[in-house]
Amino acid sequence: MDGSILLFIQDNIRNPVLNPVMKGLSFLGNKGIFWVILTLVLLIFAKTRKAGLASVIAILLTFIFNDLFLKNTVARIRPYEVIEGLTIIVAKENSYSFASGHAAIAFASSVSMFRWLPRKASVCLVVLAALIALSRLYVGVHYPTDVLAGTVIGIVFGLIASFAVKKITERKANGGSAA
Repeated sequence: MDGSILLFIQDNIRNPVLNPVMKGLSFLGNKGIFWVILTLVLLIFAKTRKAGLASVIAILLTFIFNDLFLKNTVARIRPYEVIEGLTIIVAKENSYSFASGHAAIAFASSVSMFRWLPRKASVCLVVLAALIALSRLYVGVHYPTDVLAGTVIGIVFGLIASFAVKKITERKANGGSAA
C-alpha cells in the first residue's frame, strides 16, 4: 500500500507548479536547520526563551532516538530503491528511510513550542511541519509509514519537552524546591 500511495502521488498530484514548492518545503527540513535556527532565535529573547528551550530538548531527544537509534536499527531502504517506476525529484538520501527525520524534527520542534508561543504562530508552525512531512512523500524519498512514524515520534518528544519545560519553570518559580 505504501508504494501505491507514492505512485499515486507521482502520477496524479505531482505537477510543474507544485514541484518547486514541495522541493522547497523538503529543503527547508534538511538537517532540521530551519528548526534549529528558529530555536536559537527564540532562545535569544526572554519572552520566547521557554519555547526555545522546549524546542532544544525536543530536537535533541528526537535526533538521538530517531536518527541515531531507530533509523539504524530498522535500516529500511528508501522507496525509490525498491518501487519500480518511482522517480524522485530531489537528490538521493544517504540515510535509511524509517522514520522520517524531517517529519520527526519538524513536529518535535513545532509541538514543543505550541504551549509557549502565541496561538497563531503555534498553528502556523504545526502547519509548516505537516507540509514539510507531506513534501517527503511528494518528492518520493519516504514511504507514508515513514512519515507517519516520524510525525508520531515528533509529537511524543515535543509533548515530553514541553512538559519538561513546564516542570522546570514551576520548580524555578517555587524557589528550586521539589514540588
